[in-house]
Amino acid sequence: MTKIQLKTEHTTQMIDISAEVKEAVITSGIKDGIVVVFTPHTTSSIVLFEKVDQNLRRDYLKLLKTYVSGEAYSHKGGNAAGHLKSAMTGASVSVPVIDGHPMFGEWQGVFFCEFDGPREVREVLIKVIQG
Repeated sequence: MTKIQLKTEHTTQMIDISAEVKEAVITSGIKDGIVVVFTPHTTSSIVLFEKVDQNLRRDYLKLLKTYVSGEAYSHKGGNAAGHLKSAMTGASVSVPVIDGHPMFGEWQGVFFCEFDGPREVREVLIKVIQG
């Protein structure tokens, strides 16, 4: 198991962690299996997303903001929008590992999504499982 820590700088943002996922797969020595990437936070998520155009990330966060507005929610914590966005997008992704490499599509990357930042420490767990 690999644990990485991230510092977020904005209320919402997407951080490309594809390199860290690739490194965890290589370091594991596992040639065929699956890599699971998970965040234990209820106001963040892990998604597979297009990695080349940074503007598309802004569009994605803007889209989520339209679905989950800043309206008054029943949640007392003041961060209901972050929890709801996290629930909509998911806490983990699984990617096949073949010949010691995660099999991302040509344009895919793995992203940590912050929905309640900024935060000094956010954790991501990466587990490579032999198949």
